[in-house]
Amino acid sequence: MTLSTSSPTPNPTPLLTPIEARVLGTLMEKARTVPDSYPLSLNSLLQGCNQKTSRDPLMELSEAQVAEALGTLKAANLVREMPGGRTTRFEHNFQRGIGVFEQAAVLLGLLMLRGPQTAGELRLNTERWYKFADISSVEGFLEELQDRSIEKGGPLVVKLDRAPGAREQRWAHLLCGPVDVAQAGTSRLYEGTSSATSERIDRLESEVAQLRTTVQRLCEELGVSPSGQA
Repeated sequence: MTLSTSSPTPNPTPLLTPIEARVLGTLMEKARTVPDSYPLSLNSLLQGCNQKTSRDPLMELSEAQVAEALGTLKAANLVREMPGGRTTRFEHNFQRGIGVFEQAAVLLGLLMLRGPQTAGELRLNTERWYKFADISSVEGFLEELQDRSIEKGGPLVVKLDRAPGAREQRWAHLLCGPVDVAQAGTSRLYEGTSSATSERIDRLESEVAQLRTTVQRLCEELGVSPSGQA
């Protein structure tokens, strides 16, 4: 397994709420999937948190909830505010803030957004973020995260017991504390939906979000509202 050449600085691992994990994971996702629209405005971030695909569990967050989570994440040095223009934008600082390599950050981001997954599912779902060579490389980074020393902040993932009827064990993140194994076993993403269809929906949502952000920025530069009113 090949590690990133830059070595992150270990930091105490903060305990996140589910909303903070969703906000952070969404920023991490959009930084890689829609880089032209990144950093995100509060409105774009809210839409990403509440989207109906690639999320487990689904959430209906309010703007106030997202803003509160951003405040906490900024205090923990996991999110940075980017001033300038008429709209404040936000970017994540996850890799440096937590002290992990890029590959580990990618896996943790997907686990925060999509819930427990097998190594095979993670390799498939991370393709737009980072292309792992094979499943064994994914497993290698997961095992490193599970064996992370107390000096570096302790384990960040756990390998769950194999569920009844399942062929493989799933992995879950520990950024929100110990995993409720019973709850983790009841929610599965994309039930009744093919992976190909879900991937197409993801791409369309990303393209729409990017177009919306472009229109918003043009309106800001021209000094008009998106509705066409000055």
